[in-house]
Amino acid sequence: MKKIALLTSGGDSPGMNACIRSVVRTAVNHHMECWGVYSGYEGLINGDMRKMDSSDVSNIIQRGGTILKSSRSKEFRTEEGRKQAADNLKAKGIEGLVVIGGDGSFQGALLLEEEQGIKCVGVPGTIDNDLYGTDFTLGFDTAVNTVVECVDKIRDTADAHNRLFFVEVMGKDAGFIALRSGISVGAEAILLPETETYVDQLIEKLERGWERHKSSSIIIVAEGDDAGGAYEVAAKVKKKFDHYETKVTVLGHLQRGGSPSANDRLLGSTLGHAAVKALKAGLSMEMVGQINGDIAFTPFKQAVKHHQEINWNLLELAELLSL
Repeated sequence: MKKIALLTSGGDSPGMNACIRSVVRTAVNHHMECWGVYSGYEGLINGDMRKMDSSDVSNIIQRGGTILKSSRSKEFRTEEGRKQAADNLKAKGIEGLVVIGGDGSFQGALLLEEEQGIKCVGVPGTIDNDLYGTDFTLGFDTAVNTVVECVDKIRDTADAHNRLFFVEVMGKDAGFIALRSGISVGAEAILLPETETYVDQLIEKLERGWERHKSSSIIIVAEGDDAGGAYEVAAKVKKKFDHYETKVTVLGHLQRGGSPSANDRLLGSTLGHAAVKALKAGLSMEMVGQINGDIAFTPFKQAVKHHQEINWNLLELAELLSL
């Protein structure tokens, strides 16, 4: 394989630029041309790509977001759109594609290879950490650290005013960010999509804290929680428990931004390097991940069908420490 391309697709995540840098420089080291595709699959359809060399990825490892931009393409969901994307790659002699993104991005890469014969390898780039076949996805560690930094500041003002804060964090239908950040900030309760929320039990826990003269409480709520999110849970609790002044903070997209942590920079560099080596070795339709510190490959069909399970030991720890 002499020519490859890479793109970032779906939601951006810290560490994507570290991965881009690694892909380009690994390709150059192996005497391969590397083409950067701008704006994800939409750019692939429009032919918005250019050849990259080592100097193009200088001074980006510390930057959040993605220098290649990202998007979600409706046209790429059609067979005609995927054919146009493949034709643009083939016109430049590009034989392989590195896709940095989440499950939707990998589903698109799978179809591109099955229908058009473009060999694809994926790198898991999503703050949600919900892909099967890797311990951690790019951006997850940074997102957790961002939540911790924000909630530490919220805790200060909550304590100063005897307030009960419900803090909603991202994760779609996965509670990984909520669980790890909740333990790290000493939250009084963590509400996850993977577990059923019982408002009465939550109120009982808050009552016990009030009786022990706790001056404030923090509840971490994953956005996919079955009780309807932070605003709805807060409203239900306030009707029966009004000892504290109740506030809601939705952290939102700031969790996606910011300079990547050292862990995400290292992970992006490691997985980008492995992705290029995989294409060169003839592998395709695989996601490259890291399990127990070792590189692991998982077929796209398995990676997007099976979601990583929550760590139940951590959930038990969260319950114990919040008593």
